[in-house]
Amino acid sequence: MKCVSALSTTTNTEAAIQEVVERAAGLMEGAQADLALVFASPQHAAGLEKITEMIQSRGLGRHVLGCTGESIVAEGQEVEGSAALGLWSAHLPNVDLKPLRLTFEDGEFSGMPTAGGSSLLLLGDPFSFPADQFLLRMNGELPGLRVSGGMASGGNVPGKNRLILDGEIFEDGAVAISLEGAIVLRTIVSQGCRPIGRPYVVTKAEQNLIRELGRRPALEVLGELFATLPPADQHRVQHGLHVGRVINEYQESFQRGDFLVHNVLGADEVGGIAITDRVKVGQTVQFHVRDEETADEDLRALLEKERILHPESNVRGALLFTCNGRGTRLFSQPHHDIALLQNVFPAIPTAGFFAMGELGPVGGQNFVHGYTASVVLFEEPSSPSA
Repeated sequence: MKCVSALSTTTNTEAAIQEVVERAAGLMEGAQADLALVFASPQHAAGLEKITEMIQSRGLGRHVLGCTGESIVAEGQEVEGSAALGLWSAHLPNVDLKPLRLTFEDGEFSGMPTAGGSSLLLLGDPFSFPADQFLLRMNGELPGLRVSGGMASGGNVPGKNRLILDGEIFEDGAVAISLEGAIVLRTIVSQGCRPIGRPYVVTKAEQNLIRELGRRPALEVLGELFATLPPADQHRVQHGLHVGRVINEYQESFQRGDFLVHNVLGADEVGGIAITDRVKVGQTVQFHVRDEETADEDLRALLEKERILHPESNVRGALLFTCNGRGTRLFSQPHHDIALLQNVFPAIPTAGFFAMGELGPVGGQNFVHGYTASVVLFEEPSSPSA
């Protein structure tokens, strides 16, 4: 297995395509690549078809998957808000790749995967493809399938994003590649939050309103918790409060990574707390905080945990789908997520983009996330012992 990454910040599209293709071809050193991913800022959207032609003619990818993004990640940089073109190419021996074109019309999906493939890389248009509904179906119909990727962010209105699959350009729906065979894909989803206090059981709820926690008004419980927090965490609550819902209720205890985190929208006059999720009685929830420090801590902890759990892993490359609310909108220094990833996993070729919704599994189920960094590590299986 071999992966390479190339980046161009040239404003001229023809020159940018030439630059990334030549660089990737040089790094590939003659190996024939099976999969290429392309991420283009809006300035280079018109060149997606052309770059596919050059990728395939230079042996940099039999299959090409890509989209537009407001900010592009490659070669250790996060290029925010300016012209950039990123190319990630991989030689994946003994891996079966299957391209998929997915659409959603009149309440129905078409092109859905039906069987096969242990992992799915998916890029979608946030205005025309309901990724949350798609993932809900996948969780039920293909429970072993892990879906990672992101929603295109190059356009802020319908019809402005571009998706590419093997040379075909689309303005809606989603494009995907399923992977199965001699490969291990490890996904790290950093929601950028830290739990505070303790878990509570929802004892009264209505739609997205948590009415009671442990048979007490939810706002009253929060107020009691707030009074016990140190000043720094009180400040975080006032500026970034979230609620995490436990994914697997059968666990005996809950830690970082066991929750699906949602924003707190506000409170009503009778002490209910509104969040960006439907709530059911009996669910376990815990309050979370998010800021620059906790987002850094969360991603660092999850990456280092992965490295410690798999010290002998043969990680060859990575894809990074990070939220368009991260970058310098969240961190005081640029290139935060990619720099941290390559600090823990040095020198692995990485590419990606800032997404309008990140896809990745948490607790064994696939979800759409916000303010999240979703990392996919491409690992070559170890050779069996003689």
